[in-house]
Order: sequence, then structure tokens, then C-alpha cells
Amino acid sequence: MGCLESLPYEVVLSKISFREAREFLARYPEKYDIEPGYRMFDIHIVGVPPIRVAVDGDSLLFPFTKPCHGTFLIRVPNATDEIARLRSRA
Repeated sequence: MGCLESLPYEVVLSKISFREAREFLARYPEKYDIEPGYRMFDIHIVGVPPIRVAVDGDSLLFPFTKPCHGTFLIRVPNATDEIARLRSRA
């Protein structure tokens, strides 16, 4: 199992709801809705479906929930492999 801390991530928004994350990510032209349990970077993504993720250049943005800390919108740069995997699902 992966760990968010092992990724070079940036927190874009903190302590948000999944609805707020979906609304924020709606502004990106390339976005995908995934189901809870989808695995990215060897991390299972949890949340209220549909969980929206977005591509911004070579970065991937997605909501991530840390137990006892809430939900954050995360940006991971140089995510070309994960982006290719998302695109292949569509």
C-alpha cells in the first residue's frame, strides 16, 4: 500500500467537502469521475461518489481524505503514468 507522504504533492485546498472538490475541479477541461476504492499512486481513494480528479498539464489533482484531518485537494506533479492510466479507462 502506498503513502501520500512518499509523493511530491502540494495541498491546493484544505478541509473541504467532496462537493467542493468536484466544483473546484469542474473548471479543468480534462477531468474524470472515479469510484471510491480506485487506486492511484498505490493509494486507495475514498470518498463520496463520484470522486472527481483532474489533469492539469502533467499534474494530477484529486481529493484525499486523511482520517481525523479532513479532506484536502492535492496536486501531484509529473504524474504521467497515472494520467495515462486514467485516460485509458475513458
